[in-house]
Amino acid sequence: MIIDGRKISAEILDEVREHSTGVCVMRAVTVSPTPATVSYLNIKRRAAESAGMELEVVELPENATTKEVIAAVLAPGADAVIVQLPLPAHLDEAEILQSVPTEKDADVLSPFTRERGTILPPVAAAVDEILMRADIHPEGKRVVIIGKGRLVGEPVAARLAERGAHVTSYDSHTFTSEVLKDADIIVSGAGVPHLITPGMLTQGVVLIDAATSEQVTEHGSAVVGDIDPACEPLASVYTPVPGGVGPITVACLFRNVAQLRKANIKVD
Repeated sequence: MIIDGRKISAEILDEVREHSTGVCVMRAVTVSPTPATVSYLNIKRRAAESAGMELEVVELPENATTKEVIAAVLAPGADAVIVQLPLPAHLDEAEILQSVPTEKDADVLSPFTRERGTILPPVAAAVDEILMRADIHPEGKRVVIIGKGRLVGEPVAARLAERGAHVTSYDSHTFTSEVLKDADIIVSGAGVPHLITPGMLTQGVVLIDAATSEQVTEHGSAVVGDIDPACEPLASVYTPVPGGVGPITVACLFRNVAQLRKANIKVD
């Protein structure tokens, strides 16, 4: 089963739009964005339009201070706020992420929002969505996660463990083909092109590729994942890159925005 992330994303965004009330604004705070960051923000802008929402991008210069970034995060006028990572090295990333109010933290990057537990980090929600649509139940399954980052590895590991899976996490240097051969489900977010190859896998494994990298070839450059496309025939479930986990994650972000807005309206 090959997962069509764009189709699933469109269905989620249509549902969000159908149940939305009024115009919802999500602010994205970015500092000296790279071309890749600008591309990601444009993807989010299109998704916001599909969800019937508005994306407000606040772009700060390279020399912005931590205090100035936090001020942009806390400025009034948005129903939800995200901080577009990565940030320049001189900024205090932890302090900035902790400054996002829990009632507006659609990316669930603040530890306070994670502790609250009312919404899922978008990539964890995307993995849930994929498993649900493939009728895969993680309870009791052996799950291997490659990558321990705050955007993929940490939230996905926490979510699948919460759902009763036996989760083991590795980084791109510590996993072995032996651990992959024993896995029922593999989720990779290491950001290393074609890190996982067919010889490492067992027939019937669930392969969820949550990474993107730019690979330069003789014909130019291409966006690729951690999992070599040659692995697809071995998989019972396979997410391509691009067009797999990424679009679903963005859609789940805007579903979070709608849920936060709804909860805040009730509080108000």
